[in-house]
Amino acid sequence: MTTSDPSVDPRATDVVVTEDELSVELADGRRVIVPLAWFPRLLHATNEQRLNWRLLGDGHGIHWPDVDEDLSVAGLLRGTAAPGTSRRAI
Repeated sequence: MTTSDPSVDPRATDVVVTEDELSVELADGRRVIVPLAWFPRLLHATNEQRLNWRLLGDGHGIHWPDVDEDLSVAGLLRGTAAPGTSRRAI
């Protein structure tokens, strides 16, 4: 029996930030959704600041220049919250 491994491509292609969640679309079709409470800079940012993001390193990271926040896709996949914050939603 032959099986094929699904194509895994952990690069971000799109980002959506709401008042409560950060959602990151990946090139391989997955979506990572985490509580915004994990990232206090984004949690306390204005909607305009949250919308001003750019992809880094061909989608391996995300940068919000207005709040000086950088997140890696690898960290999101590991479930890594910002230093000093709880992984539980507040």
